[in-house]
Amino acid sequence: MAVHSLKAEPKNLHGFFSRDLSAVLTVDTGDTVRYETLDAGWGALQQAKTLGIPQDFALRDRQRDFGHALTGPLAVRGAEPGMTLEVRVNRIRTGTWGWSAGPGLPSQMDERLGFAKAPSGPPAVITVPTGDQATMWSLNPNQGLAHNRLGQTLRMRPFMGVMGMPANEPGVQTTFPPRFCGGNLDCKELVEQSRLYLPIAVEGGLFSLGDGHAVQGDGEVAGPALACPMELVELEFHLHTRMQLSLPRAFTPAGWLTFGFHEDLNEAWAIATREMVQLMGEFYQLQPKEALALASLVMDLRITQVVNGVRGVHALLAHDAIDASKNGV
Repeated sequence: MAVHSLKAEPKNLHGFFSRDLSAVLTVDTGDTVRYETLDAGWGALQQAKTLGIPQDFALRDRQRDFGHALTGPLAVRGAEPGMTLEVRVNRIRTGTWGWSAGPGLPSQMDERLGFAKAPSGPPAVITVPTGDQATMWSLNPNQGLAHNRLGQTLRMRPFMGVMGMPANEPGVQTTFPPRFCGGNLDCKELVEQSRLYLPIAVEGGLFSLGDGHAVQGDGEVAGPALACPMELVELEFHLHTRMQLSLPRAFTPAGWLTFGFHEDLNEAWAIATREMVQLMGEFYQLQPKEALALASLVMDLRITQVVNGVRGVHALLAHDAIDASKNGV
């Protein structure tokens, strides 16, 4: 199988999803792609050593590229709507700097906590915060540690916040929310050795990724995680022609995940649970009522994020929760 590379350079960068974008690379099922990504706020890679607030990427069109800095899109030869794209996360290596922010950014969470007034909608343009809203971090990918000027040190657990494809809809689609075909999932479990399964909605799939996170907690309550550029994200793509999904699911080191997305958190957890009941039915030959009764014993519900407009909940079924020999892979 072939190995390809995509650098974070102007021809490969965009800040939105669209079925009308031309693929910058076409691969076959089984191929590997080694990506380089900017941070979500389009900070220039060449400024990584300064550990100051990075400047906006020089060639960014802020009217067109208003969302997260994404690398791609990539087309998979033979991909058609109704199929499923499996994305294997083989390797992730952060850059040497990152930033976090809050409180003080306009968000519904900050309004509830008394820090700032919530906006009427998602931010118009993603930028790196400045002043006392931002904390810069020095990242050591060899040690897996992040340090800031306050003397705090965190163990990194890097993953990509945005992995997804466009819906079959006209025009430009924002990168801010999670969708049925991926997008801003912000799920901290999608680390190395994970496999993400995404429904394909358009010919070729047109997969893009970005919004690298060095570390994040469930909920992502301040808005951003520890955002950073990624020196290397190695993904392997597999096309499943007969697997039909309505929402993403994932095989991770922690276990199997199913997702629920909705503006109402109560709806989101119900969707995630319904998807897990379906998965357990497939894996263990259970009727829905049987699967739900068992899920109450072995399934964990976790709030993925509450800050992307559309809230996310993921249901987790640990690999050894029932029978490690029947984990579906």
